[in-house]
Amino acid sequence: MSDFAQHWPLYASIPLVAALIGYVTKLVAIRMMFQPLEFVGVKPFLGWQGIVPKRAARMASIACDTMTQQLIKPAEVLDRLDPARVAKELEKPLMSAVEEIVRDVASQYQADLWESMPVRMQEMVIRRVQAEAPKMIAGVLDAIKEDIDQVFDLKDMVVTALVKDKALLNRIFRESGSKEFQFIARSGLVFGGLIGVVQLIVWLLFRFPLIMPLFGLFTGWFTDWLALKMIFVPRRPKKYFGIVEWQGLFLKRREEVAEAYGALIAKEIITPHNVLEAVLRGPLSDRVLALIQRQIDTELGLSRRPLVVFAVGSKRYQEMKLSISRKIMDRLPESMRYIEDYAEDAMDIRNLLVTKMKELEPEEFEELLRPAFQQDEWILIATGAILGFCMGEAQVLLLEHFSG
Repeated sequence: MSDFAQHWPLYASIPLVAALIGYVTKLVAIRMMFQPLEFVGVKPFLGWQGIVPKRAARMASIACDTMTQQLIKPAEVLDRLDPARVAKELEKPLMSAVEEIVRDVASQYQADLWESMPVRMQEMVIRRVQAEAPKMIAGVLDAIKEDIDQVFDLKDMVVTALVKDKALLNRIFRESGSKEFQFIARSGLVFGGLIGVVQLIVWLLFRFPLIMPLFGLFTGWFTDWLALKMIFVPRRPKKYFGIVEWQGLFLKRREEVAEAYGALIAKEIITPHNVLEAVLRGPLSDRVLALIQRQIDTELGLSRRPLVVFAVGSKRYQEMKLSISRKIMDRLPESMRYIEDYAEDAMDIRNLLVTKMKELEPEEFEELLRPAFQQDEWILIATGAILGFCMGEAQVLLLEHFSG
């Protein structure tokens, strides 16, 4: 006891250092999950890359599976768009685009005939195509909506966006679980401090040098493990000892998470711009091109005019039709920006996601954040244990130096 009285500040530091071990190991673990975005060090083993960025393709795929299987279907993304309204919104930008396309194609395939035509007749041809263009766009959108899975790969769009932008993938997990990550760090202080009190008592009783590093190892490991458990377990409210009610933190605040998650996805990923780009320039865009060619025949009636085919030639007619379709495809993304405000209101992705998320079962909801922890979770816990052991070893050296 005389030794304790003489060196009490040193002994009092044991719980404080244990709390610090708990806190620091949590901060390190959280940082290791997300940083750095790219591998730093000497490949393949001497270095580190954040677990989420390292597994970007798999993480994005898991997040997307939950999103597309449980929350939103490709049809729901475009179903709310009214083809007639889209055609009306595009009418003005289409006029100038159509005129340019008609002149380019005519000059390319029938230059002599086009140049010999009076200006008035050229303008009549242009006005004829301009008049039919909005109906053609509406028809294409109708056809896309009828067979959405053939022309729009929602999963490819989402995964491509997240793999390309690892910082955005990090944001999805960090913003969805912001309070959980704060809890992990703060819990390290509390749990570490409590273990430190036990550590102090054991040290005073036995004064065995391995006590400190072993307690440090245990503190780093146990506090990491317990904090992760408390975030997700139990999935539904449960009373312990008949007094304390607990529910996994992430699941307990599902409504708040749903709002944040829905807003982020609607703002950064499933936006009208990204959806339209994916339809027009994605892996299935060749099918959209075929729809446009078919609509050109339907609305402009070229195939029903044998004189047109005869004058141009069957092969060149097909080339001309393909050229028109490609030029329309090239101009559509630029033209589509005119409908983004309308599309954002009509599609209302944010509220759709939020509503669907609130309807998820706890097991399904957990999958929104759990992949970030499950992947290489053992590395985070092991790192916490090793750091705790090292700090414990440093602690025992200090105790022996100052109390010896």
